[in-house]
Amino acid sequence: MRQAWFVFALIMLIMASAAGAQDKSNLPLPGPGNVTLTLDEYNRLAALASKPLPPANVPPVAYAIKSAELRLRVADESVMGTIAVEGEVFRKGATRVPLTTGFTILDARAGGKAVPLEQQGGRQTAILPGPGEFSLTLDAGLALEIGAGRASFNLPVPAAGSARLTLVVPGDHTNVSINKGLIVGRKSENGLTTVEAALVPGQQASVWWTTREITAPVVPREARFLSEVKTLVSVGEADLRLAALADITVVQGEPSQFVVEVPPGYELTGATGATLESSEVQSGALVLKVSQPAQRTHEFLISMERSMDGTKAEAPFLSFKDTQRETGEVLVEGEGTMDLTATEGGGLKRMDVKETNAYLRSLARFPMQAAFRYHRQAAEAPTLALSWVRFPDTSVLAAIAEHAVVTTLVTSEGKSLTEVKLSVKNQAQPFLKVGLPAGASILSADVAGEKVKPVQGTDGERVPLLRPGFRPVDTYEVSFVIMHSGAPFAKNGGSELSLPKMDVPISLLEWEVFLPERYKVKDFGGDALAANLVPGGIAWGVGGAAGTVVGVAVAPGVMANPGVSRLLPGQMGGYVTDASGAAIANASVTITNLDTGATRTAATDASGFWMVPNMPSGRVRITTYSPGFQSWVRDVNFNAGQPERYAITLNVGSVTESVMVTGRNYEEVIDLAPKKAEKNAAMAPSMASANVFNLQQRIAGVLPVAVDIPRTGNSYRFVRPLVLDEETKITFTYRTK
Repeated sequence: MRQAWFVFALIMLIMASAAGAQDKSNLPLPGPGNVTLTLDEYNRLAALASKPLPPANVPPVAYAIKSAELRLRVADESVMGTIAVEGEVFRKGATRVPLTTGFTILDARAGGKAVPLEQQGGRQTAILPGPGEFSLTLDAGLALEIGAGRASFNLPVPAAGSARLTLVVPGDHTNVSINKGLIVGRKSENGLTTVEAALVPGQQASVWWTTREITAPVVPREARFLSEVKTLVSVGEADLRLAALADITVVQGEPSQFVVEVPPGYELTGATGATLESSEVQSGALVLKVSQPAQRTHEFLISMERSMDGTKAEAPFLSFKDTQRETGEVLVEGEGTMDLTATEGGGLKRMDVKETNAYLRSLARFPMQAAFRYHRQAAEAPTLALSWVRFPDTSVLAAIAEHAVVTTLVTSEGKSLTEVKLSVKNQAQPFLKVGLPAGASILSADVAGEKVKPVQGTDGERVPLLRPGFRPVDTYEVSFVIMHSGAPFAKNGGSELSLPKMDVPISLLEWEVFLPERYKVKDFGGDALAANLVPGGIAWGVGGAAGTVVGVAVAPGVMANPGVSRLLPGQMGGYVTDASGAAIANASVTITNLDTGATRTAATDASGFWMVPNMPSGRVRITTYSPGFQSWVRDVNFNAGQPERYAITLNVGSVTESVMVTGRNYEEVIDLAPKKAEKNAAMAPSMASANVFNLQQRIAGVLPVAVDIPRTGNSYRFVRPLVLDEETKITFTYRTK
């Protein structure tokens, strides 16, 4: 309703304005009545009426003083100079800009024109138009306080973004001090000292200096100073280096130079210091000239060195000539691997290296061997004899094979084809040196999935560990295939297989040997262990570095799942055998939770073992079946915290027939079945892994050889840890079935 009334009033106002305009122009007026608007026009006017007015665009601050530069000069009993102030006014109209307080302002100018100032609460204020930048120059003065041998004044600093001071005081090398400010430059000429400083904006600074009466020249006082020298002695492979950090404290006089004796045979390599003007070696002494003789403290860093070809040396001590008292510390470091002996004398006291000065320790770049402190006496000088035994540095391990998975296929003619897969971590080693057995050759090689070409060296074959454009940042796979002529099998006898030497350390080598089915083998020997002799937890590589199947060896060439020895909490498992105790492979086991109805399934391996992980406690039903046998059903209370192995015996019959096991019969066989299964598994041949099938396919379609590899046979697995540049051999006896 309000909006309608506002629109109506607006329309009437427009009509009245139009009527007034027509009266002035003597135009005929329209007759009285209503005005008709379209709905779109009415909505537009209503939206304009409800729209709030935009807020005024007002700067958050009225002005800003960007910088203030004070140029002052001390004359008689006053400080006179100029203050240059630059800033900007942000708001429109006249704005009061406070400039400074405490100064006596003599004149104010902007662009050559006078600027009026007014005083508000002791502060000089200028009224400046805006918006726009401004630049003011103020002629100002301050009172100077002169006391006994001292002159000073308080300097009010404008509240600007930055404030700088240039101050000229009488006298050569006048030592001017500023509180709440930083002196960044100092020079003396023509009897005047000029100081440049950065001030704290908005805070008062105190400036003072020592005054002297310019009368008849007096005899300069004898210079007296104390010295403390902290020395780092670096024992290199072919030189002995010194780095001395010297602190000088002047207690009397104004010495313009300091002299240090250079030890015989040493060459100066550097001399630096904040007050050091120049340095030069004159007649076996280092002369350090300073730019500020009146300063009470000086600090120098001096470095020297000399060549050396023995295993003994005397460490020198740098000393300042005419020092009143000299103290110091010595820190000894050794480059490389060494056993260093330091023998001290002449008042030198041994100390812990951790007690030495922090700045001295920061100079060290090698292992710190010994540390000492001393106070030089006139009657004795400190001595330090060094002797050492240097040991050769061990070379950095460039490459290592974390895991090696080897697969060997043996033909009836005794030929063998071996694939070696290495999981390599490589820093910079370009090739793998392979020492092949007699009658063997490398057929192919791959680096990170791409083919590379083996190289023939003067002392053997080389397999590339790197290839162009490949920069490994983590573990990657290197593989190669070896062909060995071997010797044909007889009806019975013995045979030997060997793997080549490789010049990278191998943490764990796993070897699978696939033999034709018609040969029955036994009595394995050599320097590789049969897998059944290795404790649980060995990871058997399947498919190379991409993935592994973890298992526990229970018989030569047989891998069973975790839990053959015991089950972990949450694991449910057991054995499935027939009535004679023989293991049943590929039997299906279904676990049903009787409370929730959830089901889990598993299948038995070659030893008849099955396992289901992550099972919660509760009442479950175990159902087992296999083609040609009756189904087996059992209800048990499963305790996930103390899992047990379940022995399941299947009787010959139809799958549709089932046996529900209850009571004592089941408990009697639970301990006997695993032993029977393990005994039968130990005598059973091992199933070939995926590595065997992959190598068979590779021979058929990739490798440039024609080898009659058997498609059926038995696998035997072996393990050898920590192999480095040595052959791995296995021997066995065989007979034809």
